[in-house]
Amino acid sequence: MTNGWRPTRFLLRMEFMAETPGARLFMLFTMLALSACVAPGRGIAPQAPQRPAAAPKSYSSTMATKITPSNPVVPSGPSSAVTTIPLPPSPPLSSPPPAPAWLAKPVTANAVEVPARQYLVVAGDTLSRVASKTGATKEAIAEANQLAEPFTVKTGQKLRIPGGRYHRVGKGESGIAIARAYGVAWSRIAALNQLEQPYILREGQRLVLPSQEEAASMTLEQRAQAFKLDIDDIVTGGEPALANNAKPVAPVPTPKRTLPPTATVAAPVQSFDAQFAWPVEGRVIRPFGPIADGARNDGINIAAPEGTPIYAAADGVVAYVGTDVAIYGGLILLRHGEGWLTAYGHAERLAVNRGQAVKKGQLIGYVSQAGLADQDQLHFEIRQGRTPVDPKAYLPKKG
Repeated sequence: MTNGWRPTRFLLRMEFMAETPGARLFMLFTMLALSACVAPGRGIAPQAPQRPAAAPKSYSSTMATKITPSNPVVPSGPSSAVTTIPLPPSPPLSSPPPAPAWLAKPVTANAVEVPARQYLVVAGDTLSRVASKTGATKEAIAEANQLAEPFTVKTGQKLRIPGGRYHRVGKGESGIAIARAYGVAWSRIAALNQLEQPYILREGQRLVLPSQEEAASMTLEQRAQAFKLDIDDIVTGGEPALANNAKPVAPVPTPKRTLPPTATVAAPVQSFDAQFAWPVEGRVIRPFGPIADGARNDGINIAAPEGTPIYAAADGVVAYVGTDVAIYGGLILLRHGEGWLTAYGHAERLAVNRGQAVKKGQLIGYVSQAGLADQDQLHFEIRQGRTPVDPKAYLPKKG
């Protein structure tokens, strides 16, 4: 110490003044207290130096802004071309998203081979009862006998029972997990069983599988491809099977309550007018439709700086949130009713959970370069049922 108070000089002066036992005792306590303050590694631990607070991140409003009451645009001068907006903090999440249903509930491959034969309808039979007796699916029997809804059968009628390999759906099993158990693509199983919205399986339901001959003829590349997920797989095969007579659970209002992966989430039932908002402001760098090398873009890609907030394009329910589709990294899927769905890829700091109800314009995540993106961007899709449509046909025109 070069300036100010000098403890060493003070101690010498105290020792000189200590002429009585009481003074000597007082001096001893004083020396111990001072040594605890000035001796490194003893007494009170020295405090770590405080780091200065980091400056808030910002991004260009010419690239991406979202003007809300809590995030106003502040003019920076009459001649400024760029407005800087502090990045909103990420809302706290109760915990990371739980594992999806197809990982939380693995499936055992226990399919039954049903031989092809004829069945004679007896009194009291329905098509469902015939399916239960024979082990085939109701849909397969109806197709084999060209039966139309409501699939009425009559006593004495002869029905052709198609042979095949059938899996009986167990409690909480998802379509994706069933396909993985047999090493085939879920899209193939969905097509064989002519599955329709809302794509929710039932416990005890039977699914016809690709034949053993078809599975054995698959190449190594086809087998590897069967384990790669895309958005359509999650939409049609991501929900766990419902127990008999059970109903899907209602959506939750906040991410603080996390639904278990075994809970089947109810799809929105309200009517939807297909009016969407831009999920992020920015320049479209890849349009919808065919691209190079014969590939196809099922949505649009919007360039925006890393950390730009992503907002829900319409009211809906979170059908999926996670990183299981490698090409997109962080991915969020929202159902909006009447078969409409939006997808948000290349996201980070995902701010919602599966089964959560969201409002149009609500923060759901942030832009990043996650997945196989070559720059910071948002991949945005709109789907009607399983069919991707051009988002720009449903988004407000830009001035």
